[in-house]
Amino acid sequence: MTTSGGHTPFTARGRYWLPYLPAPCLSLFPAPLLGGLVMSVSALVFAVVAATLYAGHQLADHVLGQSDAQASNKAASGWGGWRHLLGHVGAYHLVLVVMMVITVVVLDLPVTVVGMVAGLSFSAVTHAVLDRRWPVRWILQHTGSADFADRQSPICGMYLADQALHYGCLWVSALLIAAL
Repeated sequence: MTTSGGHTPFTARGRYWLPYLPAPCLSLFPAPLLGGLVMSVSALVFAVVAATLYAGHQLADHVLGQSDAQASNKAASGWGGWRHLLGHVGAYHLVLVVMMVITVVVLDLPVTVVGMVAGLSFSAVTHAVLDRRWPVRWILQHTGSADFADRQSPICGMYLADQALHYGCLWVSALLIAAL
């Protein structure tokens, strides 16, 4: 794709000019002067994927991907706890997969199957581990926040830490999806 002045806003190394500059501006400002206005395709994919995973997490963890029974029993010992946990993680990731597929198709994102599998697998494993609850408590206790782990009012420390850790893991998932 070239502009009327013959300049290409998309380069061979997968970079876009941001913001898109009309041909006369590109001829006035050669590429080296526009270095700060160049963004890689993988950075754009990361931003879109991260936003999609965040929205998907909110829907799946709080509305569509977890029943009251799963929320109450997913950390219980024995097969019953694991059954509730796996049901939640499966439903949660079904929501994420549907949202990611829609996003990739509608926006024509250049993601690979390897990236998607790696990112969503990392999410599933870390989500399951964190939702057993004891890892979140262990992290808080070993980072000087044992009191925060026990706080229930005005905020629930364990819940906030759980969500923060999920967001951190989704950040890694987005990096995997965008980079692989």
